[in-house]
Amino acid sequence: MNPILRNILAVVAGVVVGSAVNMSIIMVSSAVIPPPAGVDTTTSEGLSAGMHLFEPKHFLMPFMAHALGTFVGALVAAFVAATHKMKFALGIGVFFLAGGIASVWMLPSPVWFAFVDLTIAYLPMAYLAGLYATRWRRSTAVLPA
Repeated sequence: MNPILRNILAVVAGVVVGSAVNMSIIMVSSAVIPPPAGVDTTTSEGLSAGMHLFEPKHFLMPFMAHALGTFVGALVAAFVAATHKMKFALGIGVFFLAGGIASVWMLPSPVWFAFVDLTIAYLPMAYLAGLYATRWRRSTAVLPA
């Protein structure tokens, strides 16, 4: 396959798969850790209105969704990319970081959560995914005798 086309496919696949992982975790989060009584988490207005009732445990699943969504998306992008695997992984991290910054601006959340989420869930996870993909690629390469 043409390397340019494969790199474009890497970005699209990374964004789609990472977003699917993120949303899957968000969708099951209320079953794992129920929201406070009376808080409607199905709309952003309801979430904004009830955010002051959230305890630290309620932020665990959103953090995991952001971190795992970014990690899996960056991993997919790095594996699919024909060249510059780490750059594509970090590019997916930057994409999801932009979404995280937008989320912090749209939804009121505690400062500690915004700091932890923005500093740990995106670029470090993308870097780890890129590192894993590049090392896995090297370890499976056939070395000449």
